[in-house]
Amino acid sequence: MNKIDLVRQEMMKALKGKDMERKNALSNLLSALKSKFIDKRADLTEEEENEIIFKEIKQTQETLESTPKDRTDIINECNFKIKVYSEFAPQRMGEDEIKVIIKKVIDELAITAPAAQDKGKIMKALMPLVKGKADGGLVNKLVGEALK
Repeated sequence: MNKIDLVRQEMMKALKGKDMERKNALSNLLSALKSKFIDKRADLTEEEENEIIFKEIKQTQETLESTPKDRTDIINECNFKIKVYSEFAPQRMGEDEIKVIIKKVIDELAITAPAAQDKGKIMKALMPLVKGKADGGLVNKLVGEALK
């Protein structure tokens, strides 16, 4: 079952259960998924679906970060949306898993003393392995640490 059908099914459960806050969050996610589906004019791959879900989570986190502290209604809504969206997102890789992959890539590239000028080569080989599975900012930070 693809994510569009899964989100639609969960949205209908929320609607029947009269959980309007959950229904609205799921409706937003469903519209983002359907929009990409329409733009592509073909079924979405699992990676594309996950990318959309992570994008929605990231946008909601950015809204949360820019919201004044006294707007608790918006803060609560954003936290709830992130919680709901996270139910459909795959588990992200942790730092330890990423470090193992970075070491493996460095070994495969036969780089004995990683330096700053090697970062481009490492990232080029590394990103296809972690794309959609790990946060890009965290990957970049860990590669930087591996080069020190």
